[in-house]
Amino acid sequence: MASFWEKLAARTRRADSLLCVGLDPHPGRRPERYATEAAFLIDVVRATAPYAAAFKPNLAFYEAMGPAGAETLAAVLRVIPPEIPVILDAKRSDIASTAAAYAKAAYDVWDADAVTVNPYLGGDGIAPFARYEDRGVFLLCRTSNPSAGELQDWDHHGEPLYVRVAELAQECWFAERPYGLVAGATYPESIAAIRRAAPDAWLLVPGVGAQGGEILKTLRAGLRADGDGVLINASRSICYAEDPAKAARELRERIQGARATAIAARQAISLEQAARDEVARALYEADCVRFGEFRLHSGAVSPVYIDLRRLVSHPGVLERVAGVYAELLAPLSYDRIAALPFAALPIGTAVSLRTGQPLIYPRPSRKDYGTGQLIEGAYQAGERAVILDDLITTGGSKLEALAPLRDEGLAVEDVVVLLDREQGGRADLEAHGIRLHAALTLRGVTDALERQGLITAEQALRVRDYLATA
Repeated sequence: MASFWEKLAARTRRADSLLCVGLDPHPGRRPERYATEAAFLIDVVRATAPYAAAFKPNLAFYEAMGPAGAETLAAVLRVIPPEIPVILDAKRSDIASTAAAYAKAAYDVWDADAVTVNPYLGGDGIAPFARYEDRGVFLLCRTSNPSAGELQDWDHHGEPLYVRVAELAQECWFAERPYGLVAGATYPESIAAIRRAAPDAWLLVPGVGAQGGEILKTLRAGLRADGDGVLINASRSICYAEDPAKAARELRERIQGARATAIAARQAISLEQAARDEVARALYEADCVRFGEFRLHSGAVSPVYIDLRRLVSHPGVLERVAGVYAELLAPLSYDRIAALPFAALPIGTAVSLRTGQPLIYPRPSRKDYGTGQLIEGAYQAGERAVILDDLITTGGSKLEALAPLRDEGLAVEDVVVLLDREQGGRADLEAHGIRLHAALTLRGVTDALERQGLITAEQALRVRDYLATA
Protein backbone atom coordinates (compact mmCIF):
# COMPACT_ATOMS: atom_id res chain seq x y z
CA MET A 1 0.00 0.00 0.00
CA ALA A 2 1.41 3.38 -1.01
CA SER A 3 1.94 5.92 1.74
CA PHE A 4 0.06 9.19 1.73
CA TRP A 5 3.15 11.03 0.50
CA GLU A 6 3.64 8.62 -2.41
CA LYS A 7 -0.03 8.92 -3.26
CA LEU A 8 0.16 12.71 -3.14
CA ALA A 9 3.27 12.86 -5.34
CA ALA A 10 1.69 10.51 -7.88
CA ARG A 11 -1.50 12.57 -7.97
CA THR A 12 0.25 15.93 -8.41
CA ARG A 13 2.15 14.49 -11.38
CA ARG A 14 -0.84 12.80 -13.00
CA ALA A 15 -3.20 15.76 -12.60
CA ASP A 16 -0.40 18.29 -13.26
CA SER A 17 -1.78 20.14 -10.27
CA LEU A 18 -0.79 21.61 -6.91
CA LEU A 19 -4.40 22.56 -6.13
CA CYS A 20 -6.05 21.35 -2.94
CA VAL A 21 -9.82 21.85 -2.99
CA GLY A 22 -11.33 22.62 0.40
CA LEU A 23 -14.77 21.14 1.06
CA ASP A 24 -16.22 23.46 3.70
CA PRO A 25 -20.04 23.65 3.94
CA HIS A 26 -20.61 27.21 5.20
CA PRO A 27 -24.07 27.72 6.75
CA GLY A 28 -26.54 29.50 4.47
CA ARG A 29 -24.35 29.47 1.36
CA ARG A 30 -25.59 26.28 -0.32
CA PRO A 31 -27.09 27.03 -3.75
CA GLU A 32 -30.89 26.83 -3.69
CA ARG A 33 -31.04 24.09 -6.32
CA TYR A 34 -29.58 21.57 -3.85
CA ALA A 35 -31.80 20.00 -1.20
CA THR A 36 -28.90 18.95 1.06
CA GLU A 37 -25.29 19.86 1.80
CA ALA A 38 -24.27 16.35 0.78
CA ALA A 39 -25.80 16.68 -2.69
CA PHE A 40 -24.08 20.05 -3.17
CA LEU A 41 -20.65 18.88 -2.04
CA ILE A 42 -20.84 15.68 -4.05
CA ASP A 43 -21.38 17.77 -7.17
CA VAL A 44 -18.41 19.97 -6.21
CA VAL A 45 -16.21 16.89 -5.85
CA ARG A 46 -17.26 15.48 -9.21
CA ALA A 47 -16.82 18.84 -10.96
CA THR A 48 -13.38 19.62 -9.52
CA ALA A 49 -11.81 16.15 -9.31
CA PRO A 50 -10.03 16.41 -12.70
CA TYR A 51 -8.08 19.45 -11.40
CA ALA A 52 -7.51 18.52 -7.75
CA ALA A 53 -4.26 17.21 -6.31
CA ALA A 54 -6.11 16.67 -3.01
CA PHE A 55 -9.37 17.38 -1.23
CA LYS A 56 -9.53 18.90 2.25
CA PRO A 57 -12.79 18.74 4.20
CA ASN A 58 -12.74 20.95 7.30
CA LEU A 59 -14.16 18.82 10.10
CA ALA A 60 -15.49 21.78 12.09
CA PHE A 61 -18.19 22.59 9.53
CA TYR A 62 -19.47 19.02 9.56
CA GLU A 63 -19.40 18.74 13.35
CA ALA A 64 -21.43 21.96 13.56
CA MET A 65 -24.23 20.21 11.65
CA GLY A 66 -24.59 17.56 14.38
CA PRO A 67 -25.38 13.93 13.42
CA ALA A 68 -26.36 15.05 9.92
CA GLY A 69 -22.86 16.46 9.48
CA ALA A 70 -21.29 13.05 10.09
CA GLU A 71 -23.58 11.54 7.47
CA THR A 72 -22.72 14.36 5.06
CA LEU A 73 -18.98 13.88 5.52
CA ALA A 74 -19.30 10.13 5.02
CA ALA A 75 -21.25 10.66 1.81
CA VAL A 76 -18.69 13.16 0.48
CA LEU A 77 -15.73 10.91 1.29
CA ARG A 78 -17.36 7.99 -0.52
CA VAL A 79 -17.41 9.83 -3.88
CA ILE A 80 -13.84 11.12 -3.80
CA PRO A 81 -11.86 9.04 -6.32
CA PRO A 82 -9.46 6.70 -4.50
CA GLU A 83 -6.41 8.06 -6.32
CA ILE A 84 -7.02 11.57 -4.90
CA PRO A 85 -5.73 11.93 -1.32
CA VAL A 86 -7.94 13.35 1.42
CA ILE A 87 -6.54 15.71 4.07
CA LEU A 88 -8.88 15.96 7.05
CA ASP A 89 -8.56 19.49 8.40
CA ALA A 90 -9.14 18.81 12.08
CA LYS A 91 -6.31 20.76 13.80
CA ARG A 92 -6.28 18.22 16.63
CA SER A 93 -4.14 18.70 19.73
CA ASP A 94 -3.95 16.65 22.91
CA ILE A 95 -1.76 14.05 24.59
CA ALA A 96 -1.64 10.36 25.49
CA SER A 97 -4.87 8.40 25.06
CA THR A 98 -6.83 11.45 23.93
CA ALA A 99 -4.42 12.17 21.07
CA ALA A 100 -4.47 8.47 20.17
CA ALA A 101 -8.28 8.61 20.04
CA TYR A 102 -8.13 11.66 17.74
CA ALA A 103 -5.70 9.80 15.48
CA LYS A 104 -7.94 6.71 15.42
CA ALA A 105 -10.95 8.86 14.50
CA ALA A 106 -9.10 10.56 11.66
CA TYR A 107 -7.39 7.53 10.18
CA ASP A 108 -9.49 4.51 11.15
CA VAL A 109 -13.01 5.96 11.35
CA TRP A 110 -12.89 8.55 8.58
CA ASP A 111 -10.10 6.80 6.66
CA ALA A 112 -8.41 10.12 5.91
CA ASP A 113 -5.05 9.97 4.16
CA ALA A 114 -3.69 12.85 6.24
CA VAL A 115 -4.75 15.16 9.05
CA THR A 116 -3.81 18.64 10.31
CA VAL A 117 -2.40 18.69 13.86
CA ASN A 118 -1.69 21.53 16.28
CA PRO A 119 1.88 21.13 17.65
CA TYR A 120 1.39 23.33 20.73
CA LEU A 121 1.57 20.33 23.10
CA GLY A 122 4.88 19.20 21.62
CA GLY A 123 5.97 15.75 20.58
CA ASP A 124 3.56 13.98 22.98
CA GLY A 125 0.61 15.27 20.99
CA ILE A 126 2.13 14.46 17.62
CA ALA A 127 3.46 10.93 18.22
CA PRO A 128 0.06 9.14 18.11
CA PHE A 129 -0.58 10.55 14.64
CA ALA A 130 2.96 9.82 13.43
CA ARG A 131 2.61 6.15 14.40
CA TYR A 132 0.39 5.63 11.35
CA GLU A 133 3.31 5.27 8.97
CA ASP A 134 1.20 5.09 5.81
CA ARG A 135 -0.70 8.30 6.66
CA GLY A 136 0.32 11.95 6.64
CA VAL A 137 0.53 14.73 9.23
CA PHE A 138 0.43 18.46 8.50
CA LEU A 139 1.52 20.53 11.53
CA LEU A 140 0.20 24.05 11.96
CA CYS A 141 3.28 26.24 11.58
CA ARG A 142 2.49 29.80 10.39
CA THR A 143 -1.23 30.26 9.90
CA SER A 144 -2.88 32.85 7.67
CA ASN A 145 -5.15 34.59 10.18
CA PRO A 146 -4.40 38.24 11.08
CA SER A 147 -3.67 37.60 14.78
CA ALA A 148 -1.39 34.60 14.16
CA GLY A 149 1.67 36.68 14.88
CA GLU A 150 0.59 37.32 18.48
CA LEU A 151 1.97 33.88 19.30
CA GLN A 152 3.68 32.49 16.21
CA ASP A 153 6.01 35.48 15.69
CA TRP A 154 7.30 35.35 19.28
CA ASP A 155 11.04 34.94 18.95
CA HIS A 156 13.96 33.65 20.95
CA HIS A 157 17.38 35.03 19.98
CA GLY A 158 15.96 36.20 16.67
CA GLU A 159 14.23 32.91 15.78
CA PRO A 160 10.41 33.09 15.59
CA LEU A 161 8.33 30.33 17.13
CA TYR A 162 7.02 29.12 13.76
CA VAL A 163 10.60 28.48 12.58
CA ARG A 164 11.23 26.51 15.78
CA VAL A 165 8.19 24.36 14.97
CA ALA A 166 9.62 23.64 11.51
CA GLU A 167 13.03 22.78 13.01
CA LEU A 168 11.55 20.42 15.59
CA ALA A 169 9.53 18.67 12.90
CA GLN A 170 12.67 18.27 10.80
CA GLU A 171 15.05 17.26 13.58
CA CYS A 172 12.96 15.50 16.24
CA TRP A 173 9.30 14.74 15.70
CA PHE A 174 9.50 12.96 12.35
CA ALA A 175 13.22 12.08 12.09
CA GLU A 176 13.58 10.31 8.71
CA ARG A 177 9.86 10.26 7.91
CA PRO A 178 8.06 12.68 5.55
CA TYR A 179 5.76 15.29 7.08
CA GLY A 180 3.90 18.44 6.17
CA LEU A 181 3.52 21.97 7.55
CA VAL A 182 0.68 24.48 7.24
CA ALA A 183 1.92 27.93 6.20
CA GLY A 184 -0.41 30.76 5.19
CA ALA A 185 -0.04 32.41 1.79
CA THR A 186 -0.55 35.81 3.39
CA TYR A 187 3.02 35.67 4.76
CA PRO A 188 5.38 34.65 1.91
CA GLU A 189 8.45 35.83 3.85
CA SER A 190 7.51 33.37 6.62
CA ILE A 191 7.07 30.61 4.05
CA ALA A 192 10.63 31.25 2.85
CA ALA A 193 11.95 30.95 6.43
CA ILE A 194 9.99 27.73 6.94
CA ARG A 195 11.33 26.27 3.72
CA ARG A 196 14.90 27.00 4.84
CA ALA A 197 14.25 25.21 8.13
CA ALA A 198 12.38 22.30 6.51
CA PRO A 199 13.77 21.83 2.99
CA ASP A 200 11.97 18.52 2.31
CA ALA A 201 8.55 19.09 3.86
CA TRP A 202 5.27 19.44 1.97
CA LEU A 203 3.64 22.80 2.68
CA LEU A 204 -0.15 23.09 2.81
CA VAL A 205 -0.85 26.73 2.02
CA PRO A 206 -4.25 28.30 2.74
CA GLY A 207 -5.08 31.96 2.23
CA VAL A 208 -4.80 32.23 -1.57
CA GLY A 209 -8.50 32.68 -2.26
CA ALA A 210 -10.64 34.77 0.07
CA GLN A 211 -7.67 35.96 2.14
CA GLY A 212 -5.79 37.27 -0.88
CA GLY A 213 -2.41 35.58 -0.71
CA GLU A 214 -0.33 35.91 -3.88
CA ILE A 215 0.36 32.65 -5.71
CA LEU A 216 3.66 33.58 -7.37
CA LYS A 217 5.22 34.92 -4.16
CA THR A 218 4.02 31.83 -2.33
CA LEU A 219 5.57 29.44 -4.83
CA ARG A 220 8.82 31.38 -5.09
CA ALA A 221 9.16 31.14 -1.33
CA GLY A 222 7.82 27.64 -0.79
CA LEU A 223 8.73 25.30 -3.64
CA ARG A 224 11.29 22.66 -2.80
CA ALA A 225 14.48 22.28 -4.80
CA ASP A 226 12.66 19.73 -7.01
CA GLY A 227 9.96 22.28 -7.92
CA ASP A 228 7.34 20.41 -5.88
CA GLY A 229 6.31 20.34 -2.23
CA VAL A 230 3.51 22.93 -2.09
CA LEU A 231 -0.26 22.41 -2.01
CA ILE A 232 -2.29 25.58 -2.60
CA ASN A 233 -5.66 25.28 -0.87
CA ALA A 234 -8.80 27.09 -2.00
CA SER A 235 -12.21 26.48 -0.47
CA ARG A 236 -14.92 29.13 -0.78
CA SER A 237 -13.57 30.60 -4.02
CA ILE A 238 -14.13 27.22 -5.72
CA CYS A 239 -17.04 25.61 -3.84
CA TYR A 240 -19.27 28.66 -4.08
CA ALA A 241 -18.21 29.79 -7.53
CA GLU A 242 -20.95 29.93 -10.15
CA ASP A 243 -19.08 27.16 -11.98
CA PRO A 244 -16.80 25.23 -9.56
CA ALA A 245 -15.22 23.21 -12.40
CA LYS A 246 -14.22 26.39 -14.24
CA ALA A 247 -12.96 28.01 -11.03
CA ALA A 248 -10.85 24.95 -10.19
CA ARG A 249 -9.47 24.65 -13.72
CA GLU A 250 -8.55 28.34 -13.92
CA LEU A 251 -6.89 28.31 -10.48
CA ARG A 252 -4.99 25.13 -11.35
CA GLU A 253 -3.72 26.84 -14.51
CA ARG A 254 -2.75 29.99 -12.60
CA ILE A 255 -0.83 27.89 -10.09
CA GLN A 256 0.97 25.96 -12.81
CA GLY A 257 1.86 29.16 -14.66
CA ALA A 258 3.22 30.72 -11.48
CA ARG A 259 5.07 27.50 -10.73
CA ALA A 260 6.83 27.60 -14.12
CA THR A 261 7.76 31.26 -13.55
CA ALA A 262 9.05 30.52 -10.04
CA ILE A 263 11.16 27.60 -11.24
CA ALA A 264 12.66 29.66 -14.09
CA ALA A 265 13.45 32.49 -11.68
CA ARG A 266 14.99 30.04 -9.22
CA GLN A 267 17.21 28.57 -11.92
CA ALA A 268 18.45 32.06 -12.80
CA ILE A 269 19.03 32.81 -9.13
CA SER A 270 20.85 29.51 -8.71
CA LEU A 271 23.31 30.48 -11.43
CA GLU A 272 23.79 33.88 -9.81
CA GLN A 273 24.18 32.26 -6.39
CA ALA A 274 26.83 29.90 -7.73
CA ALA A 275 28.77 32.89 -9.03
CA ARG A 276 28.45 34.65 -5.67
CA ASP A 277 29.59 31.49 -3.88
CA GLU A 278 32.71 31.48 -6.04
CA VAL A 279 33.43 35.08 -5.09
CA ALA A 280 32.93 34.28 -1.40
CA ARG A 281 35.40 31.42 -1.71
CA ALA A 282 37.93 33.59 -3.52
CA LEU A 283 37.70 36.26 -0.80
CA TYR A 284 38.18 33.61 1.88
CA GLU A 285 41.20 32.09 0.16
CA ALA A 286 42.73 35.58 -0.21
CA ASP A 287 42.30 36.10 3.56
CA CYS A 288 39.90 38.97 2.91
CA VAL A 289 37.41 37.16 5.15
CA ARG A 290 38.74 35.72 8.38
CA PHE A 291 37.06 34.00 11.31
CA GLY A 292 38.13 34.09 14.93
CA GLU A 293 37.93 36.88 17.51
CA PHE A 294 38.65 40.43 16.36
CA ARG A 295 38.36 43.74 18.19
CA LEU A 296 36.83 46.36 15.91
CA HIS A 297 37.48 50.12 15.79
CA SER A 298 34.31 50.60 17.86
CA GLY A 299 35.72 48.38 20.61
CA ALA A 300 33.23 45.58 19.93
CA VAL A 301 34.47 42.02 19.46
CA SER A 302 33.50 40.33 16.19
CA PRO A 303 33.77 36.65 15.18
CA VAL A 304 34.57 37.68 11.61
CA TYR A 305 36.86 40.27 10.05
CA ILE A 306 36.55 41.66 6.53
CA ASP A 307 39.70 43.19 5.04
CA LEU A 308 39.20 44.00 1.36
CA ARG A 309 42.43 46.03 1.26
CA ARG A 310 44.15 42.70 0.65
CA LEU A 311 42.61 42.56 -2.83
CA VAL A 312 45.51 44.64 -4.17
CA SER A 313 47.79 41.62 -3.63
CA HIS A 314 45.46 39.27 -5.52
CA PRO A 315 44.93 40.69 -9.02
CA GLY A 316 42.89 37.71 -10.18
CA VAL A 317 40.42 38.09 -7.32
CA LEU A 318 40.39 41.88 -7.78
CA GLU A 319 39.48 41.39 -11.44
CA ARG A 320 36.63 39.04 -10.49
CA VAL A 321 35.38 41.51 -7.89
CA ALA A 322 35.46 44.29 -10.48
CA GLY A 323 33.14 42.17 -12.60
CA VAL A 324 30.71 41.86 -9.70
CA TYR A 325 30.68 45.63 -9.24
CA ALA A 326 30.11 46.06 -12.98
CA GLU A 327 26.96 43.94 -12.67
CA LEU A 328 25.73 46.13 -9.81
CA LEU A 329 26.41 49.30 -11.78
CA ALA A 330 24.90 48.15 -15.08
CA PRO A 331 21.26 49.10 -14.35
CA LEU A 332 22.15 52.43 -12.66
CA SER A 333 22.22 55.83 -14.29
CA TYR A 334 25.43 57.78 -13.52
CA ASP A 335 28.26 59.80 -15.08
CA ARG A 336 31.08 59.24 -12.60
CA ILE A 337 32.15 56.52 -10.16
CA ALA A 338 33.12 58.11 -6.84
CA ALA A 339 35.40 55.68 -4.99
CA LEU A 340 35.98 56.35 -1.30
CA PRO A 341 39.55 56.38 0.05
CA PHE A 342 41.33 54.29 0.86
CA ALA A 343 40.16 50.69 0.59
CA ALA A 344 37.88 51.39 -2.38
CA LEU A 345 40.43 53.28 -4.52
CA PRO A 346 42.13 50.23 -6.08
CA ILE A 347 38.74 48.53 -6.41
CA GLY A 348 37.32 51.66 -8.07
CA THR A 349 40.25 51.78 -10.47
CA ALA A 350 39.67 48.15 -11.47
CA VAL A 351 35.96 48.82 -11.93
CA SER A 352 36.65 51.91 -14.01
CA LEU A 353 38.94 49.89 -16.28
CA ARG A 354 36.32 47.12 -16.50
CA THR A 355 33.36 49.41 -17.28
CA GLY A 356 35.09 52.26 -19.11
CA GLN A 357 33.40 54.74 -16.77
CA PRO A 358 35.42 57.66 -15.36
CA LEU A 359 36.58 57.64 -11.75
CA ILE A 360 36.70 60.43 -9.20
CA TYR A 361 37.32 60.36 -5.48
CA PRO A 362 36.68 62.75 -2.59
CA ARG A 363 39.72 63.52 -0.45
CA PRO A 364 39.51 63.08 3.34
CA SER A 365 40.37 66.78 3.62
CA ARG A 366 40.91 69.67 1.22
CA LYS A 367 44.48 70.24 -0.02
CA ASP A 368 46.08 73.41 1.35
CA TYR A 369 48.45 73.57 -1.61
CA GLY A 370 48.29 73.39 -5.41
CA THR A 371 44.72 73.52 -6.70
CA GLY A 372 43.18 72.93 -3.30
CA GLN A 373 40.99 70.17 -4.73
CA LEU A 374 38.54 68.40 -2.43
CA ILE A 375 37.56 65.97 -5.19
CA GLU A 376 40.20 64.46 -7.44
CA GLY A 377 39.45 63.76 -11.09
CA ALA A 378 37.47 65.44 -13.86
CA TYR A 379 33.78 66.20 -13.38
CA GLN A 380 31.18 68.89 -13.95
CA ALA A 381 28.43 70.24 -11.73
CA GLY A 382 25.09 68.66 -12.54
CA GLU A 383 26.52 65.22 -13.28
CA ARG A 384 25.40 62.09 -11.43
CA ALA A 385 27.89 60.18 -9.30
CA VAL A 386 27.53 56.77 -7.71
CA ILE A 387 29.52 56.15 -4.54
CA LEU A 388 31.65 52.98 -4.58
CA ASP A 389 33.06 51.51 -1.37
CA ASP A 390 34.33 48.12 -0.22
CA LEU A 391 31.69 47.39 2.42
CA ILE A 392 29.09 48.98 4.65
CA THR A 393 28.46 48.57 8.37
CA THR A 394 26.56 51.69 9.35
CA GLY A 395 25.91 54.42 6.84
CA GLY A 396 28.05 57.06 8.55
CA SER A 397 31.10 57.17 6.27
CA LYS A 398 28.94 57.07 3.13
CA LEU A 399 26.81 59.95 4.34
CA GLU A 400 29.94 61.95 5.20
CA ALA A 401 31.23 61.40 1.68
CA LEU A 402 28.00 62.77 0.21
CA ALA A 403 28.60 66.28 1.49
CA PRO A 404 31.68 67.24 -0.60
CA LEU A 405 30.26 65.58 -3.70
CA ARG A 406 26.99 67.47 -3.41
CA ASP A 407 28.81 70.69 -2.49
CA GLU A 408 30.51 70.41 -5.87
CA GLY A 409 27.15 70.11 -7.60
CA LEU A 410 27.15 66.35 -8.15
CA ALA A 411 23.90 64.40 -7.71
CA VAL A 412 24.27 61.23 -5.63
CA GLU A 413 21.44 58.76 -5.11
CA ASP A 414 23.18 55.35 -5.12
CA VAL A 415 25.92 53.55 -3.18
CA VAL A 416 27.46 50.27 -4.37
CA VAL A 417 29.49 47.99 -2.11
CA LEU A 418 30.80 44.47 -2.38
CA LEU A 419 29.59 43.43 1.08
CA ASP A 420 26.86 44.56 3.45
CA ARG A 421 27.66 43.65 7.06
CA GLU A 422 23.90 43.94 7.79
CA GLN A 423 24.33 46.18 10.80
CA GLY A 424 22.09 49.09 9.90
CA GLY A 425 23.85 50.63 6.93
CA ARG A 426 21.02 50.11 4.45
CA ALA A 427 18.47 51.68 6.78
CA ASP A 428 20.79 54.64 7.50
CA LEU A 429 21.13 55.39 3.79
CA GLU A 430 17.45 54.88 3.01
CA ALA A 431 16.56 57.36 5.75
CA HIS A 432 18.49 59.96 3.70
CA GLY A 433 17.01 58.93 0.36
CA ILE A 434 20.08 56.94 -0.77
CA ARG A 435 19.77 53.47 -2.33
CA LEU A 436 22.23 50.73 -1.35
CA HIS A 437 23.30 48.06 -3.84
CA ALA A 438 25.34 45.22 -2.28
CA ALA A 439 26.65 42.16 -4.10
CA LEU A 440 27.08 40.09 -0.95
CA THR A 441 25.86 40.05 2.64
CA LEU A 442 27.80 38.84 5.64
CA ARG A 443 25.17 36.16 6.24
CA GLY A 444 25.33 35.13 2.61
CA VAL A 445 29.13 34.83 2.63
CA THR A 446 29.00 32.85 5.88
CA ASP A 447 26.35 30.49 4.46
CA ALA A 448 28.33 30.04 1.24
CA LEU A 449 31.54 29.19 3.07
CA GLU A 450 29.73 26.74 5.35
CA ARG A 451 28.09 25.06 2.33
CA GLN A 452 31.49 24.62 0.73
CA GLY A 453 32.98 23.16 3.91
CA LEU A 454 35.47 26.02 4.32
CA ILE A 455 34.26 26.94 7.80
CA THR A 456 32.63 24.85 10.50
CA ALA A 457 28.98 24.97 11.51
CA GLU A 458 30.14 26.39 14.87
CA GLN A 459 31.98 29.27 13.17
CA ALA A 460 28.92 30.01 11.04
CA LEU A 461 26.63 29.93 14.09
CA ARG A 462 28.84 32.43 15.93
CA VAL A 463 28.51 34.88 13.04
CA ARG A 464 24.72 34.44 12.88
CA ASP A 465 24.40 34.94 16.64
CA TYR A 466 26.63 38.02 16.40
CA LEU A 467 24.46 39.52 13.66
CA ALA A 468 21.28 38.73 15.58
CA THR A 469 22.49 40.67 18.61
CA ALA A 470 24.58 43.39 16.95
